[in-house]
Formats: sequence, C-alpha cells, structure tokens
Amino acid sequence: MQRVLLIEDNDEIRENTAEILELANYQVDTAANGKLGVEKALENAPDLIICDVMMPVLDGYGVLHLLQKNESLKNIPFIFLTAKSERGDFRKGMEMGADDYITKPFSDIELLTAIEQRLKKSNLLQATAQSANRQQEMETGSIKALHELVESSPVNFYKKKQVIYGEGNHPVRLFYIEKGKVKTFKSNEDGKELTVALFGEGDFVGFTALLEGSVYKETAEAIEDTTLSIVAREDFEKLLRTNKEVSRMFIQLLAQNVTDREKQLVGIAYNSLRKRVAEALVLLQKKYTRNKEDKFSMHISREDLAHIAGTATESIIRTLSDFKSEKLIDIREGSIIILDEKRLAALLN
Repeated sequence: MQRVLLIEDNDEIRENTAEILELANYQVDTAANGKLGVEKALENAPDLIICDVMMPVLDGYGVLHLLQKNESLKNIPFIFLTAKSERGDFRKGMEMGADDYITKPFSDIELLTAIEQRLKKSNLLQATAQSANRQQEMETGSIKALHELVESSPVNFYKKKQVIYGEGNHPVRLFYIEKGKVKTFKSNEDGKELTVALFGEGDFVGFTALLEGSVYKETAEAIEDTTLSIVAREDFEKLLRTNKEVSRMFIQLLAQNVTDREKQLVGIAYNSLRKRVAEALVLLQKKYTRNKEDKFSMHISREDLAHIAGTATESIIRTLSDFKSEKLIDIREGSIIILDEKRLAALLN
C-alpha cells in the first residue's frame, strides 16, 4: 500500500480528502500545518505529498523548500492544493520543484488522477534509475576484470616508427597502450600509405582481427616511443566468452571504427584539400589533447600528416603554410600548434 502525506490546515477539507484517499486504498498520514507535515515526512517518508499553499506556522512553499534540501525527501512527488488560481502562484510552485498543482474546489476524479499520474511517473523514474545503477555496476565490474587482465599481462616497449603488427599477419595478442601513440595504416602496391586510425593512452589496438577471426587488415606502427601491454589471445577470448559487458564494449568499439572509416573515406573522396588537412589537425587534437585549456601542439612528420589527410606530402606542406599565414596554426621546431580552434573547426562545415 502506497503512503500519502496530506498537509492541510482546513479540518473539513483534510478529513474529507483523507477519506477519499483511504477509499482509494492509500495509506494516509495527515498534518494540520506545514511544520507538522515536515516532521511527519521525516518520521515516515511518504510516496507522495499533497500540500496546501496558504497555512499557518509554515506555508506550502516553505514545506517544499525544506523538503528540497533533504536528500531522502527531495525526489518525492509533490502536489500543491490551493484556493488561488493566479498564474503567478502556479509558476512559483513549479519553479520551486512542485510536480502538480490542483486548485480548490477539486473533484475526487481530478485528485485521484493527479496522484496516479505522479506515482506512475515516480515509479518509472525509480525503475529507470535502478536499472541504470545495475548497468553501471555491471559495467564497472566488467571494466575492472578487463583492467585486471591488462595489468597481469607482460609489457613491451616500441620505439618510434617500429611496427607493432603487419597487414596480412594472423593475430595472436591484443595490445593496450599504456603510454605513447599508435597509428594503423594501409599500403597499396606502390607503397603509398593511408592512415586509417589513431590511438593513444588507454586505447586497445588490434582487436578487430581477433573479433573477426581473420588476419590484420592494416599495419600498426608507433608514432612515438610507446609502451604496450600484451594480452594473450586465449585470455582475451576467454574474457569475451565469460563477460557479456566486455563483449558489448568491444562490439561498440568495432562499430565506431566502421563509422569512422566510412566518414574518412567520404572525406577523402569529396572534401577539398584545405578541409582534409583541417580535419586531420582536428582529429589529432581530439585524440591527443590532455589539457583542454592548453593550445594543442604535436610533433608529427609532414609525411605522417599527409597519410592521415589522404594527400601528398607536398600538398600538406603548402596547406600548412597557408594555415600559418592565416594564423590558424603556428609551426615551431617541427611541431604544429593550433592557434585558433574555432576557425579551424569552421573549415569542416
């Protein structure tokens, strides 16, 4: 049986309303003023509160204000009762956090319908919150299990430009970036490269081939000196079989990779050179910026940047020179520094 707290200073209205609620199978607590109402709410938290606005000792607005300050009571559905029908009173109550507003005199059906609707909404919100909490607990446990697997795995160090795995090879391990940066790229018969993905600290690399049960479709190479945790294929597959949340996480990563590849291919096919270079710089900034307050700076070879933008190195050099003259970027000792993020991002529109 759901509990309703009725706070009303008019004896006749309070008794009649309580009787109606009891006939509707609600457990009813009553209070003759706001102060007593708050005390009763603290003693036995109700499922819903009906409160008159104009009362002695403590009016309805004061009751709502005190309840909103209490963590255990602030989310209880709150319905105002009042003889006033002015719009200003209505708005004041709603702005303070009331869920509904019933003007006296009211019919039995009007009262019961308002209560049922608010309780139904409250129950739905509680169920949603509980489901979200359970999901978060499951995901937290899953992430913990994944991190434990990574932490128990051996660590390898790769120097800048060192290949981590090659296109066409069979995968035997999963890679987790502890420190550094990694790119994956594809090469054509003439040896021309296209960077297809960038990875940084906290990213997993090489999982697509493991999930597909196929060979690597690209080559992975360290952009800078990089430290990787090496997870054995058998351990990774065992975790996937026994932990649905980990499986779901990697499926989402796989789907995101597909979306990113499609977007990249469309950009290479239809975007202008300036837009492709700007998009490459924005991608690097999003992927490798740690402190958003600082200007993004990265030492990257023009060849590598060309592979990301899908263009020739000479074209990259000319476009970077244009961006520098327009004060979008600066170049110092080979490092590219983004000076105007908004204007650079505007080139993508």
